[in-house]
Amino acid sequence: MLEIAEKVLAGDKRAISRAISLVEDDAPEARCIMRELHAYTGSAYIIGVTGPPGVGKSTLVDSLANQYRKACKTVGIVAVDPSSPFSGGALLGDRIRMQRHALDPGVFVRSLASRGRVGGISAATSQVVKILDAAGKDVVIVETVGAGQSEVDIMQHAHSVVVVMAPGLGDDIQAIKAGILEIADVFAVNKADLDGAKKTLRDLEMALEMRSAKGWKPPVVLTVARSDQGTDELVRKLDEHVRFMQSGSGWQDKLEKRAMAEVRDLVAQTLVREVIGAEQQRLMCLSAMVALREIDPYQAASEIIEQYHRKVKEQPTEPER
Repeated sequence: MLEIAEKVLAGDKRAISRAISLVEDDAPEARCIMRELHAYTGSAYIIGVTGPPGVGKSTLVDSLANQYRKACKTVGIVAVDPSSPFSGGALLGDRIRMQRHALDPGVFVRSLASRGRVGGISAATSQVVKILDAAGKDVVIVETVGAGQSEVDIMQHAHSVVVVMAPGLGDDIQAIKAGILEIADVFAVNKADLDGAKKTLRDLEMALEMRSAKGWKPPVVLTVARSDQGTDELVRKLDEHVRFMQSGSGWQDKLEKRAMAEVRDLVAQTLVREVIGAEQQRLMCLSAMVALREIDPYQAASEIIEQYHRKVKEQPTEPER
């Protein structure tokens, strides 16, 4: 595993792919690799790109990558696709829209299946971002699945969040109200060559004016991603956001929130794996009782957790040396 970590640090694409696969599969080796890589992370600028389905997020990510490559920056792209509720797999088709970077050694594109996780990203996303960071990518762009009003997990994993909108979605403000409106650092109204783009821009600006939040005011940029129009301006606004955060405590706050989200996710994953693994038979039995309405789900969950705690307490402790 040390060899894989060393090759990741050297930017070896096969090693990067192998490390990501191990993380996705939650393999025991993944923890060793991530421990080795952690000290070499923290240099990449992480951008989250989210928004409703059909607004052109993948095409915009491709155009953003093109802008950063023009500036001689290396780019990692993590595209999260929804999983099948039956097989657990995903089409992983966002990469089809990023073919112009297929042979570019300065761009690494990886698709991830959300594997049933809500929030717009997968459980492995933060670890995959760290792998690309350790591999020396200057910019890492994370594209979420088509996000709804409450799928806002990306804000805990990115320095800057771009919320993408497009004209013709019906009630535009309804589509981005509440959580999804509040997480944006920059708005991109994509497909700006279509009718209604300027109305969408005005609606967004009006909604932002009604917010009482102090500090950074998210700008709204018109883009036509398929022809690279407006993405240079989008990059400039993202640069402005970075400078704004670095001028105060915003940058450090982001780092601490990312670290807390990562630790919390790992704790939750570990506990679920250990408890369910130790109480598999109990889970099946109690689930059958829940299905028959003999007990409620809360009681079943409590019994599983209590049984696990009893087993832990009963385990003999090793004598002190």
